[in-house]
Amino acid sequence: FRQDQQSLARLVERELKRVSLRLDQLSRHHHHQSHTPSPHDDLRQHTGPNEQCEVPMDPAYPVCAEKVEFLRVRWHSDPCYAFYGVDGTTCSILTYLSQIEDFCPPRGSNRSTLPWHQKPHAYTEKVEIRTTLSPLYEVISNNSGPAINFIRSRVKRMSERWIQAGLRMRQSSNKPVSTQMRVLLYPGALAGSVGQRFEAMVDTGGPLGELVQWADFSACLTILGHNLTLSTSQHQLHSLIGAAPGRGSCPIQRPLTFDLIYTDYHGLAHLQGAMGLAFLHYRCRFRILDSFGTEPAFNLGRYAHSHGYKTLWGSWSLQPLQYMTMFPHTPDNSFLGFVIEETVREKVREEELEPDTYRKDRIAVVYGKQDYMWQGKSEYVGMISEELETHATVYQPPGHASNLPSFITNHGLLTQERFLQLLRRAKVFVGLGFPYEGPAPIEAIALGCVFLQPRFDPPHSSNNNDFYKGKPTTRQISSQHPYAERFIGKPHVWTVDVTNRTDVQEAVRAILRTEVKPFTPREFTCEGMLERVHGYIAHQNFCSKSVPTWPPESALRVHLGPLGQSCVSVCQQSSHVCEPALFHHLNSPAAFTR
Repeated sequence: FRQDQQSLARLVERELKRVSLRLDQLSRHHHHQSHTPSPHDDLRQHTGPNEQCEVPMDPAYPVCAEKVEFLRVRWHSDPCYAFYGVDGTTCSILTYLSQIEDFCPPRGSNRSTLPWHQKPHAYTEKVEIRTTLSPLYEVISNNSGPAINFIRSRVKRMSERWIQAGLRMRQSSNKPVSTQMRVLLYPGALAGSVGQRFEAMVDTGGPLGELVQWADFSACLTILGHNLTLSTSQHQLHSLIGAAPGRGSCPIQRPLTFDLIYTDYHGLAHLQGAMGLAFLHYRCRFRILDSFGTEPAFNLGRYAHSHGYKTLWGSWSLQPLQYMTMFPHTPDNSFLGFVIEETVREKVREEELEPDTYRKDRIAVVYGKQDYMWQGKSEYVGMISEELETHATVYQPPGHASNLPSFITNHGLLTQERFLQLLRRAKVFVGLGFPYEGPAPIEAIALGCVFLQPRFDPPHSSNNNDFYKGKPTTRQISSQHPYAERFIGKPHVWTVDVTNRTDVQEAVRAILRTEVKPFTPREFTCEGMLERVHGYIAHQNFCSKSVPTWPPESALRVHLGPLGQSCVSVCQQSSHVCEPALFHHLNSPAAFTR
């Protein structure tokens, strides 16, 4: 299984290297020139063989001649050029470069708007909170595969909670009022060759955190009343965005019909490979589901390259808030999150919700579905098993002997319902150090488990850890789940030195002496996610050149911190959060004379 993951990582690396080269070329040569809108002629017109055309020397179009020479040599390299009428003649090339791209001046009196710049028909239907997920089931039914089956199953299990949250939001005095958005959901990790590898791991203990997030986010958008399209096919993506036939060198054929496109890094690469220049024009509409976050230093290509921050995952030059994370790692990105699944609690008998029933069986469940996650952890798990009956849910391939210690009761891979039932009985959920920052520990805490996890000393980062190496972040990971350690903490979360027997034993004994009630952070409830996502859709507009107006200036609290301390740490000390959208109120000399 680990070989499968490494093979998938190498495949992704090759794809991102190819896309990175194309993105560099696109950014280097892009030149935006606006034209006065007017009705335009047929964009595929051909010119006669005897027509003579000269390349104009217009200082407003400095790369026109360079582009003409490029297409004279390379117009055969992509069928999209012929699709748009290029036949190798100078006239056809100039027509293309003035009417489909904007590298050359308009020919004659034809000063038309580029076809993919035109505004589509206005869509002004007001959003209405829904109390059904039927539109989502219809959207999901157009896709298939193990990952989609997982998403569908999760949405159905949690449907009643989403519907009830929608009803409460509809009845509240601050229910949202905004325009219905046309939204495309494109989980690129499920498409193409990468998608085939990912799908193969879904039923064998592969990573499911991203699928949890896609499931919850799609349900959230449906309840909020938006118009969804979901695709996991590159071919269908090309059709949905109006890509020209070929290899993606040319702009799309028509204006983008989606107000927002939610995708991941893989999907961003697929969009870039299909949209030509239109990718730069429409990138303000993209939102990237990015579990571990992208820091600004990695985001701007030139800065990243000149300051040693260039990785295969960064350099897309988006606004940092367009990256949406699993947990609130940094205020530079938008925290999207997910919803904790608690369906098992809702089905228990009423008397079981009395305080006495928070007492658990004396068992521990170990967090780690693959053999390799247990390597080097036998002694640590052994210490826990001295006090607690210890269970596992490790995938066991048919015909393979178990490598787990003999004192472990292994259930194999469980359905989500059975896994939650096991957590409902368990006193402790044991982290092995990997996987990092997943949803399972938060779900365990919501079911009354105590999460026991390893402390990392020194902290894990891209400098010393293969998993984080190459990721667009310099974060220092102090434990397996920094959010749980920092924002939840004791008595629900204990972080220990797993190499120190005394530290582990004292923690386990203290946990056994403590009665811990289930705890669900509001940000991981249906209501919390609905409020958060509505706020983003209503207020985040990265296509506008004006300064942000949300949060309002009235929310600003100014604190002067010690030299060298970050905005995040200074604000946290005063129980506030650092908010980059408010920085423009302070970026002036006048702000420092108050």
